[in-house]
Amino acid sequence: MGTVFSFDVRGGDPGAVGAALEEAVDGLHGADAVFSTHREDSEVSRLGRGELELSGCAPEVAEVLRLAAEAERVSGGWFSARYRGAPDPTGVVKGWAAERAARRLAAVDGVRGVVVNGGGDVQLLGAPEPGRAWRVGVADPLRAGGLAAVVSAAGARKWAVATSGTAERGAHIVDPRTGRPAVTDLVSVTVVGPGLALTDCWATAAFAMGAREGLAWLESLPDAEGLLITADGEARCTRGLGAWLE
Repeated sequence: MGTVFSFDVRGGDPGAVGAALEEAVDGLHGADAVFSTHREDSEVSRLGRGELELSGCAPEVAEVLRLAAEAERVSGGWFSARYRGAPDPTGVVKGWAAERAARRLAAVDGVRGVVVNGGGDVQLLGAPEPGRAWRVGVADPLRAGGLAAVVSAAGARKWAVATSGTAERGAHIVDPRTGRPAVTDLVSVTVVGPGLALTDCWATAAFAMGAREGLAWLESLPDAEGLLITADGEARCTRGLGAWLE
């Protein structure tokens, strides 16, 4: 998927956790093989060329495309799983795959906490220790090595943090209306929500919208909070984000 995944698993029998980690990694490689738009033999590439019908694809393809369609509907078209007329669900696959891997690891007997980090977007389940909460640092897009915020949620059993912006990969987020890189007053959008698949979509869509519209839209979502940072260093956040910040 063009990025690095890492895992943090607390508790559980080491042998069982090791086996589950192998399955989780195999699942990530499998998702890349099915969904990569850079591989000519992937099911998504073949679907786009008309060589394969959706009914002939792995069930996961329909699942991911349904998630993408929901994200497009909720965002009013600011999130899209198509590029130049062909299916391109890369904006949802990484979060979906990380969320699925986290659930697999959390199902191991005795595991009390799981973190799956896919290129800085994080799915968290459970807790690292009794009475402690996971903590996630949000990188400052304008100050290398700095933190814009630290997110934590004591008592939350399932949550995710996703960031979209230009600091790491440049202008790679596409405006679905033009097919060109989004032109906004933002350098990053971080969204906190229950599941990484849609949380990642919300961060991407809000970034493409820009600060004013993106903030208002995130405020309208029932299970999302956001931190938006503009090019001039102004930080804007949804009203409920404070409950998540240290």
